[in-house]
Amino acid sequence: MRSRVGPVGRTRLVAVTLGAAFGALFGLYLLWRLGDWGLNRLLYENPAFALRTVDVQTDGVLSPAQLRRWASVPVGANLLALDLATVKRNLEYVPWVASVSVERILPGTLRVRVTERRAVAQINLPRPRPGGGVEVAVYHLDAGGYVMLPLDARLRSTPLFQPEPPLPVIAGVNPNEVQPGRWIETPSVLAALRLLAAFEQSPMTGLVELRKIDVGASGVLEVTTAQGSVVTLGEGNFERQLQRWREIYDAGVRQGWTIASLDLAVTNNIPVRWVQGGPLPSQPPPGGKPQRRVNKHA
Repeated sequence: MRSRVGPVGRTRLVAVTLGAAFGALFGLYLLWRLGDWGLNRLLYENPAFALRTVDVQTDGVLSPAQLRRWASVPVGANLLALDLATVKRNLEYVPWVASVSVERILPGTLRVRVTERRAVAQINLPRPRPGGGVEVAVYHLDAGGYVMLPLDARLRSTPLFQPEPPLPVIAGVNPNEVQPGRWIETPSVLAALRLLAAFEQSPMTGLVELRKIDVGASGVLEVTTAQGSVVTLGEGNFERQLQRWREIYDAGVRQGWTIASLDLAVTNNIPVRWVQGGPLPSQPPPGGKPQRRVNKHA
């Protein structure tokens, strides 16, 4: 009898243990389902948190209505159940959008703030035309070298009533490096973009207009201005080079001469060629006077 009681007791103990474990798991499952049901009823399916307003603001020219379409947020969706990371990712896929912040404003508003890319230069590349011949494809660059196509006028919040000032053209670029939606990593192109940024803060701003920067030569940038001057600069220390340009420019103005060519990449005995006559102002855009470029897209 003692030999039969031992296995029976162990079996009963195992059964009780398994029953208790199963009961605990079942209780936890019921609590989880009850909590899930409560969250859905009180939060994620509560009509009080239905999305009613998508508040979109941008620092550029893109239409807020178009940004709402790109965000793909259905009005009436539950604001608490909305995946903000997906909304942010949908907008940052747009080439003209640099960054996005998304925020819930309870009970029913989604706040979206957009920072747009500003085109600071363009690249012109020839390409075959479908019907035969050759056409010029235009690509825009932001200050970091991100390549994008020109903005379609239909995506703007307000129409353009007059042509915008032309962007400086970066020439001598390897066509294989120009891919929309990607960054150009060529050092000479990045140096040209840094030059444009330095020029905006330099004493030469407002005196000349940069029309073309040729990056084809190694170690130097060849700049052509709207006034007809050709200026060669090294790929670094632009602040000092632009200051020297201003000093030489002022010396020419005092003598009634205009710079025809200037090599600022040379540190000593800077080569300069003059032409007679004062500096010619750049041609103003139709209907206005020359001004610094402040638009976000061309």
